Amino acid sequence: MRIAEISTPELRQPAQDPQSPHHHHHNQLISQLESKIKQTEAHPANAPLPHSLPSDLRQIVTHLTQLAPFPTVNNSFKLHLWKLSYRLWNACVDLSNAAAIRSPSSKTSTQNVVKLRHIAADMLALAVDVEGVPSPLIKSASFYYKTGLAWHDLKIFDLASTCFERATDLISKLDIKKLSDAGERKLLLDLNLARSLTAWEILDKNLAITLLNRSKILLFGSPVHFRALANQFLAFAKTVLSRTENNGSSFNEALKLMNEALELCEKGLSVARTREETVEIKELKSKTLRFISAVHLQNREFESVIRCVKVLRENGGESGDHASLPVLAMKAWLGLGRYNEAEKELKSMVVNKGIPEGVWVSAVETYFQAAGNAGVETAKGVFLGLLGRCHVSARAAVRVVHRVIGDAGGIEGSKIRAKVVAELASDERVVALFAGEAVAKERTAMHAVLWNCGSANFQLKDYETSAEMFEKSMLYIPHDTENRVLRAKGYRVLCLCYLGLTQLDRAQEYVNEADKLDPNIICAFLKFKICLQKNDHGGAINQIQTMITCLDFTPDFLSLSAHEAVASRALPVAVAALSNFLNFYTSGKPMPTAEVIVLRTLVTILSQDLGKEGEVLKFLKQAQIRASELGADCFFGKGEVGRREKNWFAVTSWNCGTNCGKEKNYELCAEFFRLASGFYSTMVDGQVEEENNILICRSLILTVAAMIASENQKMAPLADVEVRTAVELLERAGKILTSLSVGTQLTDDKVITIDADLFFIYVLNAYEMHGRLNNSETQQHLVKSFAGTKACSPEFLLQIGLNASQGPRFNAEVATFALSECLSGFLSSPSPDYQNVALIVRRLITIASIHKGDTEDDAVLSLYKQAYRIMVGLKEGEYPTEEGKWLAMTAWNRAALPVRMGQIDVAKKWMNVGLELAKKVARMETYQACMEDYVTGFEKKFDKPITGESRSQVVQ
Repeated sequence: MRIAEISTPELRQPAQDPQSPHHHHHNQLISQLESKIKQTEAHPANAPLPHSLPSDLRQIVTHLTQLAPFPTVNNSFKLHLWKLSYRLWNACVDLSNAAAIRSPSSKTSTQNVVKLRHIAADMLALAVDVEGVPSPLIKSASFYYKTGLAWHDLKIFDLASTCFERATDLISKLDIKKLSDAGERKLLLDLNLARSLTAWEILDKNLAITLLNRSKILLFGSPVHFRALANQFLAFAKTVLSRTENNGSSFNEALKLMNEALELCEKGLSVARTREETVEIKELKSKTLRFISAVHLQNREFESVIRCVKVLRENGGESGDHASLPVLAMKAWLGLGRYNEAEKELKSMVVNKGIPEGVWVSAVETYFQAAGNAGVETAKGVFLGLLGRCHVSARAAVRVVHRVIGDAGGIEGSKIRAKVVAELASDERVVALFAGEAVAKERTAMHAVLWNCGSANFQLKDYETSAEMFEKSMLYIPHDTENRVLRAKGYRVLCLCYLGLTQLDRAQEYVNEADKLDPNIICAFLKFKICLQKNDHGGAINQIQTMITCLDFTPDFLSLSAHEAVASRALPVAVAALSNFLNFYTSGKPMPTAEVIVLRTLVTILSQDLGKEGEVLKFLKQAQIRASELGADCFFGKGEVGRREKNWFAVTSWNCGTNCGKEKNYELCAEFFRLASGFYSTMVDGQVEEENNILICRSLILTVAAMIASENQKMAPLADVEVRTAVELLERAGKILTSLSVGTQLTDDKVITIDADLFFIYVLNAYEMHGRLNNSETQQHLVKSFAGTKACSPEFLLQIGLNASQGPRFNAEVATFALSECLSGFLSSPSPDYQNVALIVRRLITIASIHKGDTEDDAVLSLYKQAYRIMVGLKEGEYPTEEGKWLAMTAWNRAALPVRMGQIDVAKKWMNVGLELAKKVARMETYQACMEDYVTGFEKKFDKPITGESRSQVVQ
């Protein structure tokens, strides 16, 4: 809730403070403070507060604290500080309200708001001696109290305790007796209670109890205050009782606190004036007495429990009819061994419609448990005594057993009650009542009651009780041919119970007995479950074959077997079940599950097990074959469902190919990607989705890439048939790429970023495959076509050029073209990569030297000249130094042969190029000096200077 700003004239128009040594500093800090508060007020409510804001405000307030206390004449300054404090507080309220409306804010954001509240409280405390503001101490204390509550809600108890202590210090300056306002008095009590609760949270119980006792002087004769304090004592007592390590000392401590609460309730009733106040305190008093009774019951102080219940009932009203009272009384009478009184309380609960069913059931369980503690014979005697009150007949026995179990067939029954029923039903005197044909109807009814009780406990997964009830129900099935099937059913249910109890040998015995009486598919399936629980995978797979041979077999049992196997993590068994399931689809008979779902499940199961990629591939191929045989619409389905199914198989094939590629199993990788292309190419509703074209293309290209990787891994060349197959796949991919390129012109940036790498891999693989078929013209066409697309980049051309210039299938034309185009691309960049430029230049010189030889000396020379022109204007080291040295040295060394051959002009050209290149390379001064000395000697020898115009012609 926002706190209204003080509307005194001084706050609306603060007066100027007198001049003081700190006047300027005060105003500067106030200005900074107001700026930050404006920032807080203007902050969007739906955005978290900046982390720096609380720390900045805290720093300013810390500076102000260092200047405190402020002079009395500075009252306008204090009033201004009060107004800023209220503004900051109201801004915090707005932020908290906004956070409460939208989704819950983060803990950090909430803490930041509470930090601002704390700062506002500190600001108010700095000017607590302000004049002209009513009750400044109370207002300042209330700020600290509310801030402490906020810290307590965040479970930051040390800060909460600090706030409450500051508030207590402020209020301690007041004369409590002079406080007349009810709100101010309530604040004193609430502050003490909050401080006590915080102390309790930090496990300072002594302080917490001390503060509660100290609160007794702050009650001011108010019934509301008495109830609040009593409620806090009771809350602490409940906390003590909720501990897991309850012992005698805990109970005594809780009792002491509850007695304090009870005493406060008594005093509160004496000062209550209105009916509402009286009712509220009486309810709290009754609640306290009930808790005291429960504690006495835990302490086995049964007589004290009876006294408390008596007091509660004497008070009358709703508290005297509370549902817990007969339960407490019955347990107390049972504890005292007075079963007659306990039975009266039990009967009173039956007729009391206000008692919930769960309470009544709990009381009945307690009663039967207490009767059973006296011994089994005593419990049986009680129920046989009940039976004796009825007519000694089968019908009467059924009624008694049904009443003990309950109308709901034993669903609410407990183990102890079911055990007593089982003992009663198996008693020879009771069984003898149902002998003969005259009581066949009653015998059937008794079997049904016991069977339903066993079924109810089976649903509750109480298999032990359920098995006992089913075994006793077998006593009421005649051993004749007509009831053979019913006995077999009982044995099968008992098998299920002992499966649930993991007593597998007993379960095996029962299912074998059932199989003798009524052999069917259910018996075979139960044997299958037993094998699963024994982790006998081989036996489980054999049972699958046995199920198939049963006369009442249906394929549903194979599906159910697969589910059971998956739940037991017996994946080989699940695969066997589903594989057999698939065999029934070729018959053409209607099946409960679509074939595509079975195959999808099989692939999913196999994918969970490492090393099963071969089997996954087998079933994916089977899915593709079946889709081809039946038609895609029939196999996958039509419409969106069919497209989703088809795409699932395509994506799975793609993912398996990717995983195999990561594991370097390139042979399987190629198979999976080829399958993926097939699935993506499959038409559903007579069409292939346009977005699948790029996926088909990728799958085809990666298939060939995996084939090449597999070849390199095995170090065995691809057969001619495989090469032709790869070429065919790449031709399909090329057509798709061409259609995509024509459709988009590769102008869409998204298309280029997605398909540029793909285009490059396609060109690289196609170049490789056509090279094996000696199709050099096709290779050149591929590279030149690729170079003309926007998907091409200098990096791609560099890779193609390097591949073409090395290896057994050297192609000088393609290498020269690719590297030349690549060089142009790099040089046209604003920031060329001169490392790659140097690599390309060297490789071009090498190719030209090898391919053209000495016949084309000018071509090689032009490459050196081009390198020189590239180096002109570059900073030192920008062109790789080692590459520059290589250029200079190899150019100089190329003059050696012409010198020996007497080709003076040719030698001069090469020496000039080498010398000029050396001048552009750092740390070649020594080489340059040697070169110049050699040139000088060479000029003298042949009397032809290499200077001036001649030298300038070399570097054009």
